[in-house]
Amino acid sequence: MGPVTRSGTTRAKGYAIALDVGGTFTDVALVHEASGRLWVTKTPTTPHDPSAGFMAGIDRALQLAGIEAAALRHVLHGTTTATNAILEGKGAAIGLLTTAGFRDVLEIGRHDIPRRANMFAWVKPARPVAPELIFEIGGRVTVDGAEIEPLDEEAVRAAARRLAAAGVDSIAVCFLHSYANPAHERRARALLLEEHPGGAVSLSSEVLPVFREFERSMARSSTPTCSRSWGATSRGWWESCARAGSGPRCRS
Repeated sequence: MGPVTRSGTTRAKGYAIALDVGGTFTDVALVHEASGRLWVTKTPTTPHDPSAGFMAGIDRALQLAGIEAAALRHVLHGTTTATNAILEGKGAAIGLLTTAGFRDVLEIGRHDIPRRANMFAWVKPARPVAPELIFEIGGRVTVDGAEIEPLDEEAVRAAARRLAAAGVDSIAVCFLHSYANPAHERRARALLLEEHPGGAVSLSSEVLPVFREFERSMARSSTPTCSRSWGATSRGWWESCARAGSGPRCRS
């Protein structure tokens, strides 16, 4: 009889595999859940098609353990693909909708510099959103979430049309005090997708629902790049898992 969970039901045991897809190598660890026996291996990452290196890593681990793909119960993974895209500046162009009067939040940033940097030689990193792709939107909520000015829906629609015409599909929305009341951001997302159905929209109230506009704006402006870089890659991985016939539950 297998181990019993807290709810009193029996939980089957099998194999779980975890992969970390890096820029150069893909690290793989396969574990037998009942015995704890572990197999580890490494395969080259394949940037042209990350799913190829991903599946090669699974195949090598399965060979080491002498088991079939059908024995896998879980596939877990992590990747630096999206992080690398941000650090190397290779991500897609991003559009940002922000509250009227806050267009320069990303440029102003914070007054401090890295602790060990030379204050006379340090150069501020480039901002993740080009100034011409930042749109000020009317509408305001207070620090406690009360609406004092309705969202300017036509301004949101106009921004969406301009972004679509410019071929910008990754869109960030960061409105003042949205952590206290996300209604304006959620409505903006609906309007953006009506005008620009192919867009990928992420909201600061969902990504980082805390006060301080610069930090929320930075987090929000990075998320669309991650979503775009990660989305296509993950779809390829899961399709490869399905073709392999393993049928495990996959988690990222």
